[in-house]
Amino acid sequence: MRLQLLSDLHLETETFSPQPAPGADVLVLAGDIDAQHTGLDRFAEWPVPVLFVAGNHEFDNKDFDATLLALRERCERNGIIMLERESIVMRFGSQRVRFVGTTLWNDFDLFGPDERQRCMRAARYFIDEIQRSTRHGMPMDAEALRQEGLLNKAWLSGVLQAPPSVPGEYDKTVIITHFAPSLRSTDARYPVNGATASFCNAYD
Repeated sequence: MRLQLLSDLHLETETFSPQPAPGADVLVLAGDIDAQHTGLDRFAEWPVPVLFVAGNHEFDNKDFDATLLALRERCERNGIIMLERESIVMRFGSQRVRFVGTTLWNDFDLFGPDERQRCMRAARYFIDEIQRSTRHGMPMDAEALRQEGLLNKAWLSGVLQAPPSVPGEYDKTVIITHFAPSLRSTDARYPVNGATASFCNAYD
């Protein structure tokens, strides 16, 4: 089974034209594809199954829960499989692969609980001035997003610890998230500082 992975395309501003990778069995869209969501329409006729996990920018200037519904509806129209705290088993020849997907978000504990407040302060500009998401009319601030991250973490941990519902249900598991699960996932070109905890976790 061969994966094609695309993320952080930001098609709301960028001119990148995604193309199918030769030999790929499935396309994974790991978030921040298009803050306006219309870019998802480009994948409607993709030649292999398409899996999508939302990124933080899909929620920019929108209600959090309404955005989840809107994304799911658009994905369904385009034949895309959206995973948000969900899993699906797909067969590739004789191999059964379980895909587990969640945005994941973050808990701001990348450098430990003692540094949490510093990291949350570093995130405020991005959350309050750029993302500006709401829930029931209230801002989704750093603490609200931390709580979302803790829910996602608990869900993912539970799924990975649970045994298969039937023997041989799947052969392998692929976890799809937008937020990084480990500091080892960061780009070495950028310095590690308090702001890094805005998109990265320490779940090693």
